[in-house]
Formats: sequence, structure tokens, C-alpha cells
Amino acid sequence: MPPRLKHNSRPCNPLKALELLAPARGKDIGLAAIDCGADAVYIAGPAFGARHAAGNSIDDIRQLCEYAHRFGVRIFATVNTLLREEERPRAQEMVSALEEAGVDALIVQDPAVLSMSENLVMHASTQCAIRTVEKARGLESLGFGRLVLERELSLEQIRAIVQSVHTEIECFVHGALCVCYSGQCYLSEYLTGRSANRGECAQPCRSLYDLEDASGKVLEKNKALLSLKDFNLLSRLEDLAGAGVCSFKIEGRLKNESYVRNVVKAYSEALDALVEKYPEQYCRASFGKVKGGFTPDLDKTFNRGYTQLFLDGKRGEWASLDAPKSMGEYVGTVRRLRPDGITLQAASPGLQLSNGDGFAFVNSEGGITGFRADVCEGLSIRCRRPEGLREGMKLYRNISAAFERQLEAGKTRREIAVSLQVKLGNGMLTATAVSEDGREASLSQPLPADVSRDPDRMLLSLKEQLAKKTAHYAFQKPSVTIEGPLPFLPVSALNAVRRLLAEKLDRLPVKALPLYRGTPSDSSTFQLTYSSDGQLMRSKYCIRYELGLCPRQGKVKKAEPLFLVNRKQRLRLCFDCAVCEMTVLPK
Repeated sequence: MPPRLKHNSRPCNPLKALELLAPARGKDIGLAAIDCGADAVYIAGPAFGARHAAGNSIDDIRQLCEYAHRFGVRIFATVNTLLREEERPRAQEMVSALEEAGVDALIVQDPAVLSMSENLVMHASTQCAIRTVEKARGLESLGFGRLVLERELSLEQIRAIVQSVHTEIECFVHGALCVCYSGQCYLSEYLTGRSANRGECAQPCRSLYDLEDASGKVLEKNKALLSLKDFNLLSRLEDLAGAGVCSFKIEGRLKNESYVRNVVKAYSEALDALVEKYPEQYCRASFGKVKGGFTPDLDKTFNRGYTQLFLDGKRGEWASLDAPKSMGEYVGTVRRLRPDGITLQAASPGLQLSNGDGFAFVNSEGGITGFRADVCEGLSIRCRRPEGLREGMKLYRNISAAFERQLEAGKTRREIAVSLQVKLGNGMLTATAVSEDGREASLSQPLPADVSRDPDRMLLSLKEQLAKKTAHYAFQKPSVTIEGPLPFLPVSALNAVRRLLAEKLDRLPVKALPLYRGTPSDSSTFQLTYSSDGQLMRSKYCIRYELGLCPRQGKVKKAEPLFLVNRKQRLRLCFDCAVCEMTVLPK
């Protein structure tokens, strides 16, 4: 078992450490994320995580921590629901168990959790709705070491918050987007009794609605009017790092392993490129290089289309009105319907289809219908033809069978580089190994008496055998000093040297980069409170703007108020143009 990670084992690195933070529904997905390049993983314990269906045992988290800490990777546990008074003793027991298991920090919404551990670093969850300098300073005064900002902020707003506090700043960069400001959505609870702040969101923002004006006229019918596209800031990591963001978070604690592996590898490669571009400015927050695997492609994994949201301080087309679920990549239109399937008109030349591909289209009722291909030959798809598919309809591929096979076959591994110095002389072999995180291990052992008959060949064998992979260590070609005749060293003896050095390194604590630990202010009067003020949600997203009905666009203002209608439910929309926000209210 490797030693537990020590965050204060050395002074803070003079370079700014960039952390890729990956989601994990369970231990196996967490392990896969680490092998694909994650610097940290966030995962729920047995209870009190904001995803009700993503709990994990303490033993699984302990095993994940043990593996992660080999590479200086940190594990964060989510304790980010609002606690009832009677739940606090149980939450305290869980926090203590998480600490004992090796967790490095907690992601917290309820301030009551702050007092449950003196050793764990506390991160303020995005559920705390952090979007102003004042809120950031208030949470810092409570003792949080990191703030997870709202997704709807501009780069300038992020920069202003970074400059106002000493805490680390974490931002989401990829994944599903809540239409509401985080932690302030009461729509699910109002409609279904399932509270988002208790980890039980029913996702009413992905439902279909009619939009009616005050006279009852239907302006839009059967549209996912509250459903946003997915976040994708892969091309903006340099901007975020320049603004002071240290942690780049991927959403998706309910996503499967192939999704997490694909997205993590894409962002890890992008951060590696950023470090390579600015080697005097940045480093990665953990150790080890990703070897082998596959070529990531974000278009071939779950998405509702992509948006950069408000990062540039401008509005755009944020909604996925016709695709509240994953549509995947647009592949073309239905050219002809046949009794045994479909002939496709490809959207681009060179389109390759595979047996088992999954396809989707928007049906006449505004919903999404999916189907699988049995056999694909060129642009001919043989399948059981789905009901509602018509010639001329747009077709999307939401499952690429070929890409899924690449993911399955292209398993990655993570290796820590080890430099090696070897000295042969005075009847002794002395070897010193230094890992990339600065651990040092040495050994000395007697040399055999037999002198090598072919010194050149023996030296080549020595370097080749010592420069191999052992466990998760990649030993580099050694520097060799020879005093006197070169003895004959069998391959087994050289392999044993390498294994012994690896074992010695494993017994030393990884010199991990430290997390920032917040300190509560004795003079703080800040109180973190949650109140709906009668609103079901408040959002930077605006339906009027999205549909071209915004008065500031010079469009004709419809008879207001406007209403969202779903079956018997009727919700009122209000527009706060002074701050350019929309609220949803009970009728």
C-alpha cells in the first residue's frame, strides 16, 4: 500500500499548477480518469452528494485514494447537499470515514460541514452560487480553500473574483449545463417533490414545453425551452489559466466510463500543450505521463451540441430546443426510405458508417427517437425502420460503434519518469533513482566476481535492462560510471535492481503539490443563506432573447407575461432586463 499523500511535504511549486478535475460515478471510472490524465477526481461517498444515484462505499473510495496518491492525484469527496439537523451526526461519521480513507478535500454546500474536520481542505461547491466578488470574499472568510464558480460568468467576472481573494479558483469547462444559477433551483421540487438541493433533481429543464403569451396564444409548441447545450471550453483553457483559474472541472458524475475517458484525455492533452507552450509559467498538478490509448474526439461522445455560454460576455444561441438529450454528430438527411432501412444523403464527403452505429432524429412531436443500425454499407443503413422517420429528416449519429471499439481497445496507462545513476566499482553496484516528483531511492550490493568478456555488449545490456517500465515507473536510460573492469551482470540481476528501486520509491510519500488551506476569519460576519424569494429559478439564459423576442433586439414585444406550459403545469416567466436575467415563477 503506498503512503498517504502529504500535501504540505514541500513548499509550493513556483510554477502555477494546472489541475484537471474529473468526475467519477464509481471507483472504476475514477481509476480510468486517472489513467487518462486527471490531476484530481471528485466522487460521492455513501450519502449527501448532489447526485442521488452516484453514491460509493468508503472502501471503494479508500482504494481509489491509494491508486491516485501514487501519482500525486487528489481525491475530492462531494458532501454538497443541504443537511437537515437530524442528519448532521451521520454526516459527521461519514466525513470522519472519508478522512480516514485518504480523501484530500470535501466539496461542500452546507456551512455546517466546515466544522466536521480540522484536517480536510474545504471547497465551496458551485451550489453556493458564487458569481460576485462579495460572495467570494464572504465564503473565503468562512475558511474555504477553493471556490467553484458559477458557469454563467464572463472571463472578466472570473478575473475580478480571482483578484479579490486568496483562495484557489475552480471553473467548469465541459459537460451538461443547468439553466438555473447553481443551488438556486426549486423547479424540480415544485413540480415533483424531488429537491435538486438534496441530490434528487428530476431535470424538468429537459422537458418539453409550450410557450404561451398572456392571451393564451401558443408562440412555440413542444420545445425544450429550458434545455441548454453542453459546455465546451477546450479551446479556452489558456484564457482561463491567464485569468487565474487553477482547476478545470469536467461535469458528469452520472456519465459512463467511455464518456469520462474520452473527455479527460482530450482536456489532459490540451493542458499538456499549454504547459509545453509556457514551461516557465505552468506545470501540471500531478505527476506521470499518459501512454498509449486512443485519439479523443468530443464530437463522438454524449453532447447536446456545444456552447461557450457567457465566457466572452456576450449572448449567443445557448439552447438545445430540439435536442434535450444527446443528438451526437450531424451525419446528413434521409434520402430514401426502404423496406429494409434507409439511404442517407451525407452531410460531408468521406463519411464512414459502421455496423452497430446509433442514430437519432427529432420526431414530429418534438421528441427524440433513436435506433441502431444492423448493417451499414456505404451510405446504406439496414435496420428496423423507426416509426416517424421521414425522407428529408436530419439524422444524427449519437453512438459511433467504431469509436467505441477504439476506446475499448485503446487502454491508457500512466507512468512516472525515473532518472537513474549507476556506479560500478570497488566490488559494489550503487544505484540511485529519482522520480519526477523528487523522491530518491538508493541501493548498494556486491558485484559478481566474473568479468565480462564483451564489455561493450555488457554495458549495452545493462542500460537496456535498467531502462524499462516497472509497475507505474518508467526508468530512463541510466547514467553509468565504471571504475575498473566491467563484471558480468545477468539480466535477472539487473531486473532485480530495477524492482528493488521501484519498491523503495513506493515506500516514500509522493511529493504532491499542496492544496490551499483556507483560514476562517475571526471577524467574519458572512452568513451563507438559501432563499427562493418565491422564485423557482433565476437564470442568465433568456427565452425571449433565444427566440428573437428581446426588446433590446428591436423585436416586437409579445403580450406579456409569458408562460411555460407542460401538461397541467403552468409557469410564469419574468424578465429582469436591468441585469439581463430571467426568472421562472409559479403561476
